[in-house]
Amino acid sequence: MLDYLALASVAAVLREGSFDKAAAVLGVTPSAVSQRVKGLEERLGVGLLTRGTPCLATPTGAKLCAHLERVRLLEADMSGELEGLAGQRDEKPTLRVAVNSDSLATWFPLAAAQFTAASGALLDLVLDDEAHTAERLRTGEVMAAVSADPAPVAGCKIHPLGALDYAAVASPAFHAAHFANGVAIENLRPAPMLRFDRRDELQFRWMREACGETILPPTHWAPSTHGMLELTLAGLGWSMAPVSMAAPLFAQGRLVELQPLHRVAVPLNWQRTRLNTQLLDAMTRAVREVAARSLRPL
Repeated sequence: MLDYLALASVAAVLREGSFDKAAAVLGVTPSAVSQRVKGLEERLGVGLLTRGTPCLATPTGAKLCAHLERVRLLEADMSGELEGLAGQRDEKPTLRVAVNSDSLATWFPLAAAQFTAASGALLDLVLDDEAHTAERLRTGEVMAAVSADPAPVAGCKIHPLGALDYAAVASPAFHAAHFANGVAIENLRPAPMLRFDRRDELQFRWMREACGETILPPTHWAPSTHGMLELTLAGLGWSMAPVSMAAPLFAQGRLVELQPLHRVAVPLNWQRTRLNTQLLDAMTRAVREVAARSLRPL
């Protein structure tokens, strides 16, 4: 039988990043947290975390913490039926979900608000590229994910949500300076562009579909959906923006589309573990209902 008190200390260290912060959250001393973690590692005969700044999980530690999250979700279901168990809980249940930045900046907050209003639970959101959020689910780091990966993760259910449409955009001044004679590879080559991070391939996909080939222009890096849009408005470069965010700016004349007939669609899916819990069911309902209203049907 696992020592769940000690395992909760491991999870707190990993969640907070250090023994001191975990101790503050748990209401004990850092020494007590260290003793619990060390004792569990000795009993299991394997390291559960790598000490550092921040502390990181070993593969075994990640698996055990994922198991703890499942146990907590099941306990949350039981606490609604067992008054004694409910009285022992001194914190609200938390659901850990992976989501991409553009969904978080557009439609996902409505789903999060609907879920928390209905359940009273908390959310722990893990931010990652939509092409990589499913990996967080595969490792057990999260219980559900918004993902562009159409392949079901083993042990998970997948629900198609719809497409998030993107447009290539620029400020009117930037457009006039670089694309007054139209958009082609020749004038894209010297025009700076903005990318979220090194895994962001939307710009290259747009170039292939709109111009038939890709090039690597001068690049600004901006790992924030809202920040990238603000930098685009300021004239640093052209970028890919969710149409739902860009549309009001088109109407105001603050943003122009490089080629209105060429947009990129990113199909999104909701993947969740097959664990049957009320919180996962409630989150799934909220995500699917809001996505049905906010995303373009496929």
